[in-house]
Amino acid sequence: MNVVLFAPEDLDIVKGSPGVRRRFLDMEIGQIYPAYLYDLSQYQRILQQRNNYLKRLDDPAAADPLLDAWNEQFVRYGIKIIKKRQSFINKLQSRVAPIHARLTGQSEKLCLQYRPSFVCEPSEDETVLFERYMVKLSQVKEQEIRRGMSLVGPHRDDLLFYINDMDVQSFGSQGQQRTTALSVKLAEIELIHEEIGDYPILLLDDVLSELDHSRQTQLIEAFQDKIQTFITTTAIEQIRLDRLHSASTFHIRAGSVVNE
Repeated sequence: MNVVLFAPEDLDIVKGSPGVRRRFLDMEIGQIYPAYLYDLSQYQRILQQRNNYLKRLDDPAAADPLLDAWNEQFVRYGIKIIKKRQSFINKLQSRVAPIHARLTGQSEKLCLQYRPSFVCEPSEDETVLFERYMVKLSQVKEQEIRRGMSLVGPHRDDLLFYINDMDVQSFGSQGQQRTTALSVKLAEIELIHEEIGDYPILLLDDVLSELDHSRQTQLIEAFQDKIQTFITTTAIEQIRLDRLHSASTFHIRAGSVVNE
């Protein structure tokens, strides 16, 4: 069962740290492509072991066959993750752009940009990418040994958002950041439907009350009559119930759920 959750803390997808965005990518890609989770777990295991080994090294200039062996596995799984993230973001982009334009009355153009820790093109052949990745590791070898950590790889990548060519994280208003996060979640719903043939369940945790009437209406129309949706709120008077068709309302009082 696939689920898409939109909660107030999802604003951190836009304004939070790169780690939050990487976690978002990993969770959502894993829902659609379970094999990705295996590659990710293998990469994280190798990353931890490689970091532990780097901390024990003290001569950056010395040849080290064991580090070379770690590098080969590290790069092989890293490329799989990078390629799958690039593909996912490209698919998400084609769906998020029209959704965001609709939510903003065609006044804003939203673009997603994947920023890997070293330059690589989505169309680049994996063999070429493997060689360049290995060269990059050789270039940062001394730094990695001094710092005792891996400095290149998908564990240091980021996802950026631009509205009309403006970095939303640095320069977007809170309203723009919230609408960006909402657009991404709605695009994710459509992508899951197209990839697996079923819509996920949508959970809206106390977010409708934070949207103005126009954005509420746009959001409701996006899931109305096609996506099973659960909405929670502490201020039901701020929800446009007149726009919800065939909706049931439940109140929770003293730990008990009442259908009214």
